[in-house]
Amino acid sequence: MKFIESARPYVLALFRLVVGLLFTCNGAAKLFGVLGGGALPFGSWPGWYAGVVELVGGVLVMAGLGTRIAALICSGEMAYAYFVVHQPQALWPIQNGGELSALYAWAFLLIAIVGPGAWALDTVSARSRARDREHARSAKPLTTL
Repeated sequence: MKFIESARPYVLALFRLVVGLLFTCNGAAKLFGVLGGGALPFGSWPGWYAGVVELVGGVLVMAGLGTRIAALICSGEMAYAYFVVHQPQALWPIQNGGELSALYAWAFLLIAIVGPGAWALDTVSARSRARDREHARSAKPLTTL
């Protein structure tokens, strides 16, 4: 069990990277018509705006920058997509085609709650700030003559 606990931040980081990359691909497909997607008209509601959230949010989550906030916004977008687009068609995700929206909503909520894991810019900057605070505390005050 000790190995599993020690692997947790790295597995979480891999999960965050994969989910962020896949979400970024969805946004790029909607905005630029790449990867088999068709570009949506600029400013069309809600698809074009969803593409912006997916592209920017996916990159932020993948990089681990502002991870919790970005993941919470992405989770909310996918919950909106599920309840507004899919759920009115049928109750169950298997019936209404909303499995992917539901999975993304819960995956991003998990990332928002547990944090980015290892290999995240948030983690690197937090360590740097802690190191700077420790250095400032241990530094001797300058004396005047």
